[in-house]
Amino acid sequence: MEFLLLIASIILTGLYLWLRRPDPNLPPFPKRPLPLVGNLFHLADDSRPLFKRWRKQFGDIFSLNMGGTLVVVLNGFDVMKEAFVKKADAFSDRTPVFFDAATGIPEKGVAFSSGPEWKEQRSVALTILRKFGMGKNILVDKIQDVVSAYVDYLASQKGQPTDIRTMTNISTCNVICAIIIGHKFEFNDKEFQKLIAHLNSTALDQKNVSLINYISWLKYLPGDLFFAKKITLNVQVVLSLLKKFVAANRRTVVDFNDAGNFIEAYLAERNKKVQAGVSTYMDDENLLKTIHELFGAGTETTSTTIIWCVLYMINYPEMQEKVYAEIMEEVGSSRLPNMQDKTKLPYLNAVIMETQRLASIVPLSLLHLCSENVTLKGYTIPKGTWIIPNLDSVLHDKAIWGKDAMSFKPERFLDSTGKVQDREELIPFGIGRRVCLGEALANMELFLFLSNMFQRFQFLPKDKTPPSCNVYRFGLTCAPYPFEVRILPRKQQE
Repeated sequence: MEFLLLIASIILTGLYLWLRRPDPNLPPFPKRPLPLVGNLFHLADDSRPLFKRWRKQFGDIFSLNMGGTLVVVLNGFDVMKEAFVKKADAFSDRTPVFFDAATGIPEKGVAFSSGPEWKEQRSVALTILRKFGMGKNILVDKIQDVVSAYVDYLASQKGQPTDIRTMTNISTCNVICAIIIGHKFEFNDKEFQKLIAHLNSTALDQKNVSLINYISWLKYLPGDLFFAKKITLNVQVVLSLLKKFVAANRRTVVDFNDAGNFIEAYLAERNKKVQAGVSTYMDDENLLKTIHELFGAGTETTSTTIIWCVLYMINYPEMQEKVYAEIMEEVGSSRLPNMQDKTKLPYLNAVIMETQRLASIVPLSLLHLCSENVTLKGYTIPKGTWIIPNLDSVLHDKAIWGKDAMSFKPERFLDSTGKVQDREELIPFGIGRRVCLGEALANMELFLFLSNMFQRFQFLPKDKTPPSCNVYRFGLTCAPYPFEVRILPRKQQE
């Protein structure tokens, strides 16, 4: 009897909330929420076209009810700049999500923490990353070492049709390894292969677990319909490997300036604060979560961008030839391109920027949490509202990029003299205080990988008709479906 009363009360509460009119000061709801589940079943696996249509109908800000949670979707550059830059104090916190909870140490690190703890962890992480590079020779040398091994692999394929995805993923992960633990792995190292496999599996399954962010009890259903158990297992395996890395780099005495990798530098800075009696959130849990985030985000996003760029170049061979001609003119073939060449290769830079824009590999940024009642563009956003930044709405906005916004056109990033024209609307890494921690590192990797690739090789489609640039699979990132390319050494073309 008590159980029936409970069920009845839940149903009646759901009906009441469904029949009640929403606050007129809230952003509009494109679809009337259903009882209990809200708008969850109105969304497809890929919400990009749906959000685009709703933006056109309802404006740059609209609301969703996701299992009882108020979610507001922000579209357009002006709206995002006002929220995440001008009103950053109200829009910079994070929501609790399943992926973070699966680590067993939620709200730690940089990506999923908030408040003073997040500010300290981000500041420390940026300081360490700047120490190891962001343009300095020490990091460039580490990346070049990985790139050299990567292009040797490409050369070994001898023009046979090859899917470069796996080796690209391995190589970008090795760059992160070089920074985090101070050395790279051999491609056939068993622990390294295990790390890659579990990182990749987690990335592919992200979309399946998203419903649990809003209806947490779904993870307790029999079986593993939403991949919660699989993702938890993958995350725990990765964390166990990272714990070994931390243990191997824990020296008794180490000065920050003498640290040889990220782990040593973090531990040195923590010990310095503890010894000085300075209050700090720095501990093993925050270290573990931060390096986990660097591995997860730094590997998948960079490798996926490289794959997209190759796909665009085999679809636009005249652009690939223009990139090659520029490299030959400014660098030649007797040495490898380096970061000092970046300003000399504006067309390559424009190709990379256009790839980031059009591929839009992370169309929806991580969820934000509104930490106070705030007004945005005339709408009331209540405290506790979850915020979805729709980066896609900026990167593909015809009002910004022109009527040909969905065409691949590197020239949009060049001025009348052929120099690179930076555009503040290019926000593939996000905007405001929560912009991706590894943005500078990713841009260095993209330039060094792609400049070396296009210097050494011509990339051709496996068949006469290249794979389409307009289809993709949606996981942690929007990635092209697997495809093969023929990789011909440029010396065969001369």
